[in-house]
Amino acid sequence: MYVGLISDTHGVFSEGFRDFFRPVDVIWHAGDFGGTVTFADEIAAFKPLVGVHGNCDGQDIRREYPAHQYLEVEGKKILMTHIGGTPGHYDLRAQALIDRYKPDVFVCGHSHILKVMQDQKNQLLYINPGAAGIQGWHVVRTALRFRIEGGEIKDMEVFELPRS
Repeated sequence: MYVGLISDTHGVFSEGFRDFFRPVDVIWHAGDFGGTVTFADEIAAFKPLVGVHGNCDGQDIRREYPAHQYLEVEGKKILMTHIGGTPGHYDLRAQALIDRYKPDVFVCGHSHILKVMQDQKNQLLYINPGAAGIQGWHVVRTALRFRIEGGEIKDMEVFELPRS
C-alpha cells in the first residue's frame, strides 16, 4: 500500500500536495482538518481517506472521524491520533492507547513539527507529518508518503512547501 500522510491542514489542501499525493493509494489525515466536513469530503473525493479529528475540528468532522484509528496494513499495526506528544513525552491519552494497542507505527499531528523517529522504549516508529496548512507558527508546510509492503515501511519521502 502506498500511503500519503498529512496533518493540520486547517482548511487548506494546495495543488502541490495534490501533485505529491497523486500516485498514493490512500491519504491518512492525522487531524485538524479545519473547515467543515465538506473540506474533508474534497480530500476523500481525490483519494480514499482515513483520518482522525483534531482539537480544532468541529462536531461535523468529529461525527465522521474518530479520536483515534487502529489499522492493520500489510502486517503493520498502525495507531493514529491527533494529539500524541513525542517519544518520552507522550500525551497521557496517547500513551494509554499505545499501551493498549502496542502498535508498530504511531502517527500523530498537532505539533506542526515534522518528525520521524524510532521509539525504542515502546518499540514503534513514531511519525508526525508536520503541518500542511497555513495556520500556525511553522515556516514550511510538510507531508509524507511511504509504502507499506511485507510488514515494512519503505521509500519514505518528505514534501515541503513554503507557508506563504
